Amino acid sequence: MQKLIDGAQKLGINLNDKQITQFKLYYQELVGWNKKFNLTTITDYQEVQLKHFLDSLTVISALTEEELRQPGFSIIDIGTGAGFPGIPLKVFLPQSRLVLLDSKAKKATFLQHVIEQLELDDVEVVVGRAEEIAHRPLLRENFTLVVSRAVASLPTLVELALPFCQMGGKFIAQKKGQIEQELVQAGKAIDVLGGELNQVKKVELEELSDERYLVIIDKISPSPEKYPRRAGTPTRRPIIGGE
Repeated sequence: MQKLIDGAQKLGINLNDKQITQFKLYYQELVGWNKKFNLTTITDYQEVQLKHFLDSLTVISALTEEELRQPGFSIIDIGTGAGFPGIPLKVFLPQSRLVLLDSKAKKATFLQHVIEQLELDDVEVVVGRAEEIAHRPLLRENFTLVVSRAVASLPTLVELALPFCQMGGKFIAQKKGQIEQELVQAGKAIDVLGGELNQVKKVELEELSDERYLVIIDKISPSPEKYPRRAGTPTRRPIIGGE
């Protein structure tokens, strides 16, 4: 795991022996299950360390020491797929509460298996669509940190994610490539859903040389009860204006 160890150190993250062992086991399970479930197109040992594990940990660079240390720190990963970025974040922050949300039951089966193998505590896998799950009282506006990677365009993602975020919490979207237009289009949704754009942080790591960004949005007021709208609507009719 040297690639991951070296890259993490550049982020100010020193992984201990237990965490390195957990990442090794995570890799083995990912590749093994991938033969049956098509979880990822990236299976090379070096590439998984960088493009899945290290990429997930870049989220930490958007958080302050004070935020990371606060009691009751909780994370929800929207559209987690094979567990990114949620599980790597949990490995690094073992005291945090984590909810992994995905609409596909097969992926949830894999996630549950990985959680048990890595002996992770206080992790829940929820199967369903964010449009519906965000209206559950126990999950709505209940998380310090909401994360999502490669799920949808930013205007859609804001509507799906911000309702999970507690007041004073953050939503961090991991994005790649040219995102200027997405940011402009998402302005209305961020405002409507009770957010405020904090910053767009470029990931400055030679190990991740393609353009990667963390879009950091603060939750400053409650999300109106009507959002997110019913399943599929945020994708078909994103809040770009006139809603």
